[in-house]
Amino acid sequence: MTLLDSIQIALRGLISNKLRTALTMLGIIIGVAVVIIVVAIGQGATKNVTEAVNSLGTNILTVRPDRPRLRITAAITKAMQDADTARQLQAASPNRLTLQDARLIARNFPRTVAAVAPQVRTGGQVRLGNTDASTNITGTTVEYTFVTNTETTYGRFFTDYEQEGSLKVCVVGRTVAEKLTGNPDADLTGQTILLNRQNFTVVGMMAPKGATAWGQDQDDVVIVPITTAMRRLANRQSIDIISVRCVSERMMPLAQEQIATFLRNRHRLQPPFPDNDDFQIRSQTELMERQRSVTDTMTSLLSIVAVVSLIVGGIGIMNIMLVSVTERTREIGIRKAIGATPRDILMQFLIESAIISILGGIVGIGVGIAGAIMLASVGGWNTIINTTAVVAAVVVAAGVGIFFGIYPASKAAALHPIEALRFE
Repeated sequence: MTLLDSIQIALRGLISNKLRTALTMLGIIIGVAVVIIVVAIGQGATKNVTEAVNSLGTNILTVRPDRPRLRITAAITKAMQDADTARQLQAASPNRLTLQDARLIARNFPRTVAAVAPQVRTGGQVRLGNTDASTNITGTTVEYTFVTNTETTYGRFFTDYEQEGSLKVCVVGRTVAEKLTGNPDADLTGQTILLNRQNFTVVGMMAPKGATAWGQDQDDVVIVPITTAMRRLANRQSIDIISVRCVSERMMPLAQEQIATFLRNRHRLQPPFPDNDDFQIRSQTELMERQRSVTDTMTSLLSIVAVVSLIVGGIGIMNIMLVSVTERTREIGIRKAIGATPRDILMQFLIESAIISILGGIVGIGVGIAGAIMLASVGGWNTIINTTAVVAAVVVAAGVGIFFGIYPASKAAALHPIEALRFE
């Protein structure tokens, strides 16, 4: 018997039980589709993280306030005067980052630091005419555009004069304009808006940046001079973030070490370090690696679930093939009686299981690609269909089908013709 004859017989067997064949393929279809969708989501998330980091630059350091994490050892405890001293050392220190800290960092390390953009962040209400909206307010310096690769589409950014004079000027993001006017492309330059019940003149519109890798809308913001934010809006002396643009990516480790030493001396911190630091310094590449690690872990876990689904589908194929062998025992006996060899019977049932798994894989590809496209168009997810994942899913599906079809096929091939003919 030729291979073509075996394929024809296998197809006739599958077509005679269309519903059962379709239900058997369901596990393979789901498994392949899930693999494609999960990998597409993972690839899209990784691209989002990379683009978010590259949009800011890979040579950016971020300094934030932090709590000391002092580990009290036996020697330190013995040297302390009383328990109150220990509690004071371990207590959360207030935010001690100041505008002067940022200015001194920019001034003291010109060989490693290209520019510094301190920031004060708060929430607020913005109003234009009779329309109100809540938004984010960022107070920063004129260096912000250089440090964060930010541009204006209309108007301009505020100037040193406006910053030093704490003038009420602002630059508005696209989302804020959409909230106030219903038009994301609206140009509010020259108009007066109310920001926390104070009149601010819009001097420019920010170029759209979209969402961050963590889903935060970077365009839902009003940017004002940092002195204005600290004196008129937030009413405080401390700042929330110091963004540092290093001269080059190669100089980042040295810049990080210099800034850490400077802040420890300026804040008069006591060792051990970094446990007793009241700040933390993170690089963009470090944040990117962390996010990639989380994304890769989630993709791996979900891929394992998909592989389990493929295995379950394979077990379903084996169960149905065993039922098929039992139902067709007399047919097997007749074929053997007229000259079919055990190899012919083995090939017939192996081909049936392979056809089920391959067809299921092909349908799964269609479902997976359609699902990824739907998530991108309807759900707004950034999905990237990976050709390698598609090919691997189909190969695994075919392998699963053949592997789990071996036992039923072997059982059918091993049947004795006389016993098979006598089977009721």
